Amino acid sequence: MTALPTLLALPTWPAEERRRITGVLTDIDDTLTSEGAITPDARQALDDLREAGISVIPVTGRPIGWSAPHARSWPVQAIVAENGSAAWVDGGTRKIYQQDEATRRRNHERLQTVAQRVLREVPGAMLAQDSAGRETDIAIDHSEFTQLPPESIAHAVRLMQAEGLNATVSSIHINGWIGTHDKWSGARWIVRELLGRELDQELDQWVYIGDSTNDQLMFQQFRHSVGVANIARFLPELTHRPRYLAAGERGAGFTELAQALLQHRS
Repeated sequence: MTALPTLLALPTWPAEERRRITGVLTDIDDTLTSEGAITPDARQALDDLREAGISVIPVTGRPIGWSAPHARSWPVQAIVAENGSAAWVDGGTRKIYQQDEATRRRNHERLQTVAQRVLREVPGAMLAQDSAGRETDIAIDHSEFTQLPPESIAHAVRLMQAEGLNATVSSIHINGWIGTHDKWSGARWIVRELLGRELDQELDQWVYIGDSTNDQLMFQQFRHSVGVANIARFLPELTHRPRYLAAGERGAGFTELAQALLQHRS
């Protein structure tokens, strides 16, 4: 097995590469937020990045309903929710989807059936408390308001996959959905929708920051990728790691990334 590369300290990121960055794609829970809320330093970092002309687009497993107030109050260009299937744009005033309404309705019924099977067969499993805001996926809480042991998390993932769902594990939830979308396709979609450009052709101008296993597809795609310090608990499970590691955890790590980008602006 090929050894995974060693994570580099964020300050070692070459200044000439940082200067080319025009956009930040970020996870939300335990990356941009701390204990479920955005801290003043991370909120100021968003303001500072916007002032410098650097776009910020969160890409999250959280539901589209939960994301609405943040899309309206944070200085971000959009929020992509439910692992790439839906997004708030235009300052949180307009909601767009990757799937048509008929597909969403059909999938929703199937997802509820699978969710009930997981609740029956995984001892202690509970739906995430934000489930009422979900339109295109399901989420089982493993670390936000309840604690599931690793074997139960793995069991839930296997059940979802056996039912034909995509399944991924974030720092707080186990998400399952139907369709080809994921964080990477959602990022490509939103850049095309908002900016009329192809993310694949400008990867050198973007950085991704995250904290858990459901970020590893993004770590794989982005040459410029950062993990906040609390990613340490997930490192043994990652097949693709971020290139750089922030010293700070959660929102402090995001703030550290913002400072690293702004430090070399003229």
